[in-house]
Amino acid sequence: MTRDFDPVQLGSIELFCKSAELGSFTLAAQTLGLTPAAVSRSVARLEARLQVKLFARTTRHMRLTNEGQLYYEQCTQALTQIRETERTLSGKHSDPSGILRISAPTTYSHYRLLPIMPRFFERYPRIKIEFNISNRNIDFIEDGYDIAIRLGVPDDSRLVARKLEDAKRGIFVAPSYLAQYGTPQTPDDLQEHRCLQFLLPSTGRPFPWIMTIAGVEQEFAFTSNISVTDDVLGCVSLAKSGGGICQSFQYIVEEDLRQGRLVEIMQDYTHGQTRAYSMLYPQNRLMSATVRAFVDFVLQEIAPAKTIVA
Repeated sequence: MTRDFDPVQLGSIELFCKSAELGSFTLAAQTLGLTPAAVSRSVARLEARLQVKLFARTTRHMRLTNEGQLYYEQCTQALTQIRETERTLSGKHSDPSGILRISAPTTYSHYRLLPIMPRFFERYPRIKIEFNISNRNIDFIEDGYDIAIRLGVPDDSRLVARKLEDAKRGIFVAPSYLAQYGTPQTPDDLQEHRCLQFLLPSTGRPFPWIMTIAGVEQEFAFTSNISVTDDVLGCVSLAKSGGGICQSFQYIVEEDLRQGRLVEIMQDYTHGQTRAYSMLYPQNRLMSATVRAFVDFVLQEIAPAKTIVA
């Protein structure tokens, strides 16, 4: 068999990946117990062999070149596959460990994901979890996340999407508000009411309400003088206090409905409305043991194991 790599090549690739991850030869050297000069020489050998520049360097900054970014993406995937294969062969696959970085929206985190996590911690004590709880869409490669939970199904062939649930949507209001202002019956009636609107962080525009009229879902915008940014739960909290009417997912307000703090209105205009939540992870030939453990756990706890995008 023809030999394509010299004996130090794999180690050089690992040093390159750590330098790219930390953005510094010095930090990579400190992490791995080496000297910055040793790390720099190792990366230089890779660049000489590939005949490309992997890093663009200045006196203050270091960043990946376009070629370096491509090489980093492929090398990290290959190294992950090697590690997972070794774990499988050595019998460690059943006891996954390591750091798992997860991004999930605020509402789904607080009402679905975080309440089940203690059982995951107990089952997999060697896995460390880093949660990013926000409504910002992340980039798996640039931001370094392993798994994301998002509303909808992205049109991205690089990702696998596993359906978690079809979340029901409705219009909710406090009884105290209805007692003071009356109950709207139609979408036109809502124009005379205090409809609480969430402003999308990406555009600053109101997230439209969706109502079904004659079997067709339509978007509605209101001239409300009350809006909420960043945290969509602010609309729910305002509604519970009698501050207005909100449209929300039912899983968020389940307990408030049971306790009578909120009631659902205008069901004829939201009947059957659902939106899918999906769990996303990069499309790799070999899924890491930590990712597989989390995916299987969440699917068992929340959803049927149904792949949307293969």
